[in-house]
Amino acid sequence: MHRTFTLVAGALTGALAASLLIGAPSTAAPAAPKPSAAAPATFTHPGVLVGTRQLDFVRGKVDSGAQPWKSAFDAMMASPYASLSRTPKPRATVECGPYSKPNHGCTDEREDALAAYTLSLAWYLTRDSRYADKAIQIMDAWSATLKEHTNSNAPLQTGWAGSSWPRAAEIIRHTYDGWPKNRIDRFAGMLRTVYLPEVINGSHSNGNWELSMMEAAVGISVFLEDKASYDKALATFRARVPAYIYLTSDGDLPRTTPGSGLNTRDKIIKYWQGQSTFVDGLTQETCRDFTHTGYGLSAIAHIAETTRLQGQDLYPEVAERLRHALGFQATYELGTAPPSWLCGGTVKRGLGPVTEVGYNALHNRLHYAMPNTQKLTEQQRPAGSNNLFVAWETLTHAQNPN
Repeated sequence: MHRTFTLVAGALTGALAASLLIGAPSTAAPAAPKPSAAAPATFTHPGVLVGTRQLDFVRGKVDSGAQPWKSAFDAMMASPYASLSRTPKPRATVECGPYSKPNHGCTDEREDALAAYTLSLAWYLTRDSRYADKAIQIMDAWSATLKEHTNSNAPLQTGWAGSSWPRAAEIIRHTYDGWPKNRIDRFAGMLRTVYLPEVINGSHSNGNWELSMMEAAVGISVFLEDKASYDKALATFRARVPAYIYLTSDGDLPRTTPGSGLNTRDKIIKYWQGQSTFVDGLTQETCRDFTHTGYGLSAIAHIAETTRLQGQDLYPEVAERLRHALGFQATYELGTAPPSWLCGGTVKRGLGPVTEVGYNALHNRLHYAMPNTQKLTEQQRPAGSNNLFVAWETLTHAQNPN
């Protein structure tokens, strides 16, 4: 099950083996009509990555001491992100160069945003108002200070931090009555004027950039109840996913996004890190490294999860690509030696704690068999944080039916 321009010995055998390792669905999800990209008539709150029913399920599991939720909760509460003594470090200008060099506020911003989200979860699960108040303190500090992001990594930095902020703000705004309206409005203004313009128009860089940017744009749009931005972000997302994860049904070459300039075979192969043999589940960044691939796959699952909470549910649309991509990467993350046709026979592992959300949706809700993704997900529990935009997903999404 692969396409190639220069068939190398063993490629067919290797591709077939990869397909067998990934696993076929035990029960295929029913075909669904392609959903409209229109924003919901009424937004659901809290409704960015996690919703009320999900959080109530988690609270029940934690309160009863059930696993893996209790150990995941304990790990979260022991982390610096849950500290009640945290001092936020806002600045007016966050400057992030390539690989955060220079790093003027980049780490501080991302980690304060993750802390606000962590504290919002701690508030909801414990009902201890100190956690809500600390989350508010962090969000207020940044909304009173931040004016811009600069340098080459500004779009990605904005995408990462902008993915975490609305998760926190949604929970606090809609489940706690201690955030003054004028501060909520100021925070909304920061998201609207500092973050949204930086991410909403997307990127033709590596796919994880645009996917993370669209995650931020979708979450911010939900918080702001901005239907136009929500629609625009989802249109970009729906074009990017098929251009990020290859399926054999795409043909000899991976798909491209409008305006990418990838109009020749050589340009496409170069963009896919020099990979010229394409198999189900290969991503545009697989041969770069699994860490960046994990960013892209995580953002895809996060966006689909938010659309589901908003009554749209794009999981059926992305299910085939996402399940194959998770399974393909998991196969090699677990230690299988890559064949010579894949990335020159060498892969850079390090997928990160990014499989829980997609695995829960595709395996537990849509009933796909995903043996390698399951093995990797369970092996990594309780999943922590990648310190960028992923945090505590065993706690929030493991076996969560809601």
